[in-house]
Amino acid sequence: MTTDSASNAQPPCASLPPSVVRQLAAIRLLATDVDGTLTDGGVYLGEGGEVVKRYDCHDGYGIALARQNGLRVAFVTGRDSPVVARRAAELKVTDLYLGCHDKLAALRQLAAKHELDLEQIAFVGDDLPDAAVFAHVGAGIAVANATAETKSRADVVTRRRGGEGALREVVELLFRCQGKWDLVVADALEGRGP
Repeated sequence: MTTDSASNAQPPCASLPPSVVRQLAAIRLLATDVDGTLTDGGVYLGEGGEVVKRYDCHDGYGIALARQNGLRVAFVTGRDSPVVARRAAELKVTDLYLGCHDKLAALRQLAAKHELDLEQIAFVGDDLPDAAVFAHVGAGIAVANATAETKSRADVVTRRRGGEGALREVVELLFRCQGKWDLVVADALEGRGP
C-alpha cells in the first residue's frame, strides 16, 4: 500500500459500508484460524513424521503491531500442532486453542476471560468451521483463498491470501477503521514499533 496523500485520503475502510466500519471500530480482540489463514493451507510431512508449515513474516509483524497497540490476538485452530504452539510462543500469543472443534465455544471463553462482548471480537478464517462463527462475532473476515461459502458469510474479504499477508492486512484495516493507523505508523517509523 502506498503512503501518498491520495491513499491516505481513501483508506481501505472508506470502501466498506458504514455499518461494517462501525463493527471493525469496536473490535478489541482478533482471533484467527491457522491453516489456510496464517499459512497457505499446505501441510508438509517429513519422513520422520515432522510437520512443516510456512508462515508469512508480514503476518508476524502485523500480530506484533496488534499486540503493541492494544489489540489482543488469539489462535483458534482445529489442528493440535506443536508447530502452531511454537509460532504462537514466538509471537507472544498466549490465547491459543489447539485441536478446537467448537470455535464458537472458544470465542465465548475468550470473551469471558477478557471481559468482552462477542461483538468486540473479529474472527479470520478460510473454511466452513470458521464461517459458522461469523454470525456470532463482531466481524467475520474471510481470506482471499477462502471457500465461496465462507466468503459469502463474511463481513470483509481480504485482498491477500492466507499465509501471504492476509492477517497483516486485517490488522491495518482494523486500526484504520479505529482511527489509530497513523499513530501506529508514526511509532514504527520512529523506532517505537515492535
